Amino acid sequence: MLLEVLLALVLGAVVLLVLRRSKAAVLKTEDGWWGAGSPPAGAEDESIRPFRVETSREEIEDLQRRIDQTRPVPSLEDSQFNYGFNSTYLQKVAAYWRNEFNWSKQVDKLNQYPHFKTKIEGIDVHYVHVKPKNLPEGRTAVPLIMVHGWPGSFYEFYGILPLLTEPANADDVAFEVICPSIPGYGFSEAPRKKGAWTRLGVPQARAAGVAIANMRLCSGRPGFNSVCAARVFLKLMRRLGFGRFYAQGGDWGWQITTNMAQLDPTAVKGLHINFAPVENVGPLVILSILLGRRFPGLFGFTELDVKRLYPRVEKMLVEPLKETGYFHIQATKPDTAGRGLNDSPVGLAAYILEKFSTWTDHEFRNLEDGGLERKFSLEDLLTNVMIYWTTGSITSSMRFYKENFAKGFYPPHARIPVTVPTGVAAFPNELMHTPKLWAKQKNHKLKTYTTMARGGHFAAMEEPGLMAQDIQKFIKVVEGKK
Repeated sequence: MLLEVLLALVLGAVVLLVLRRSKAAVLKTEDGWWGAGSPPAGAEDESIRPFRVETSREEIEDLQRRIDQTRPVPSLEDSQFNYGFNSTYLQKVAAYWRNEFNWSKQVDKLNQYPHFKTKIEGIDVHYVHVKPKNLPEGRTAVPLIMVHGWPGSFYEFYGILPLLTEPANADDVAFEVICPSIPGYGFSEAPRKKGAWTRLGVPQARAAGVAIANMRLCSGRPGFNSVCAARVFLKLMRRLGFGRFYAQGGDWGWQITTNMAQLDPTAVKGLHINFAPVENVGPLVILSILLGRRFPGLFGFTELDVKRLYPRVEKMLVEPLKETGYFHIQATKPDTAGRGLNDSPVGLAAYILEKFSTWTDHEFRNLEDGGLERKFSLEDLLTNVMIYWTTGSITSSMRFYKENFAKGFYPPHARIPVTVPTGVAAFPNELMHTPKLWAKQKNHKLKTYTTMARGGHFAAMEEPGLMAQDIQKFIKVVEGKK
């Protein structure tokens, strides 16, 4: 008992120290230009253009020819998915893709929702915009931007969109949902610059005695990273007429929407995330790691927390290392691997779908088929792959890692708290587990923290019903509804 009291005193002192050191800060950024060549002399075209996904017989025939020419490599006996995508099962996926998968049908499915493009900072930004069809009189839809990650796409949200825009429960919130493609992913144009072209505003330009179009390439600034994507998406929401809105994201979508809340907390009314890794490990987190297994109640650790975090070395070091080889490649030399993946559809499918296996449940590594069809259909999985294949965007999507970690693992935004109301959906099979205590270190207004019943990294696609329920719960708390 005495030991617990002493630990509580130490813990209280650590919390007090952290609170005293924490200072309110707002993330700062500058406009950039990411298009090809020099920026135009005049104002940027802000028109919004309807867009449709299209295909052609030539595109399909080229895909089929490349699948026919794939060169299988035998997997080791009893290796399952422990060495990566099992070659035997990959041949089955390739055969289905070649002979049964109907891309034209899936294009029609993609086009069931309205698509648009608009030019922001020199690049075309693609997004899906879905409004409620049967909104009761007197009610207004709540704007919500949902941002995907890698190796996903806007298509991850197709299962959850009808649940959010046309809720079955009359007491639920009806959402107007915007799902953009991160620049460099899918149908959003890829940034063309390694560093950012800085646009001088009118007052600054006049003070400096230069023309508005006079822009310079700042080699010291990072390339198109999550903060740039957040700035672009804030501009997108303003262009659509939303002064205040909610944001939701997982994977890179978590980082981008978090940056949006840090850049403009007056615009982001609330933030819901299903991925919340610790960015800045402080003394309280370290103390909980060291003592949490023995004194879980002292840190509010649940049974799931203890299961996911201990033994420490195995769960926090060895297991993450097994799943982060791709990370090092993409954060250092993305173009090398990207070139090969852009040439081979089967190689691309193996690279992407392996993540949908082990990131959904790491135990799936021990299955011959990687458990892929336990949670997803091959039709949906290959539709996501086709978005990368037909747009040739795998390399530019991988560059996003390089741009985000070019300056190290602790960028300025990692040390800036989130001050908008936040909700966390903690799925039990997520890549990185974050206890409530850890989530609160970053998100100072944590309104809801839900330990989800099941699900992994691609939660919106795997468990759209559970995700929709938790978003509803969070919004109702923020809005003060029962």
